[in-house]
Amino acid sequence: MSRREKIHSMLQESPEDIFLNYAYAMELLKEGEIELAQKAFAKVRELNPDYVPAYFQEAQMLSQDDRIEEARSLLESGIKVARKTRDDHALGEMTEYMENL
Repeated sequence: MSRREKIHSMLQESPEDIFLNYAYAMELLKEGEIELAQKAFAKVRELNPDYVPAYFQEAQMLSQDDRIEEARSLLESGIKVARKTRDDHALGEMTEYMENL
C-alpha cells in the first residue's frame, strides 16, 4: 500500500483531520496530480481557513504549473491569513515568493 493509499484510508476514519488532509494534498502534489492536489488543498482551507501552509504550497504548485495569476491570488489570501495569525515566518516566505513571480 502506497503512502497516498494509507493516508486516504486514514481519512476515511477521520475526514476532517487537518493534518491528514494536508498530508494527502502533499502526496498528490508529489505524485504530480495537480488537479487532485488543488482540490485537496482547497478542502484543507475549507476545514481550517487559517491553515497557512496550504495557501503557500498550493500557490507554489500553481506557479510551477504556469498558473501565475491563480498563484498570486492565493498568495494574497495566504499573506492576509499569515498576518492575522501572526505567522511571521510564512508571511516573509510568501511575500518574497510573490515578489519573485
